[in-house]
Amino acid sequence: MNELASFVALRGARGVVVFDGHEADRELGPLSVRFVPHADDLLERLAAEHRLTESVLVVTSDRAVRGTAGQEVRKVGSRAFLAGLAPPQHREREQAGGGSRVGDRLDAETRARLEQLRRGT
Repeated sequence: MNELASFVALRGARGVVVFDGHEADRELGPLSVRFVPHADDLLERLAAEHRLTESVLVVTSDRAVRGTAGQEVRKVGSRAFLAGLAPPQHREREQAGGGSRVGDRLDAETRARLEQLRRGT
């Protein structure tokens, strides 16, 4: 979840992740994590409410949700989104069996500032 919150924060976007369940909702900076009995219903409603006023991207593998999100909404499957979440150089290192993350090479002050941005503080 932290990687997704960082992804959203670094792009200056607002994100909402919706899960089926009954846990407490929470905020991770510009990322809202929501739990509802029927996640697909909320995804469809959020897309419909915001598609004319904001740039909306729906990430789901559910074809029905992608179909009802509307033509104005960009849609991508979950696997494709996850594959694109990591920076290209990081994906290449993972595939090659290497393993250094960009965050491991940042100084403490930069890491602390990025964490503040991610949390919205």
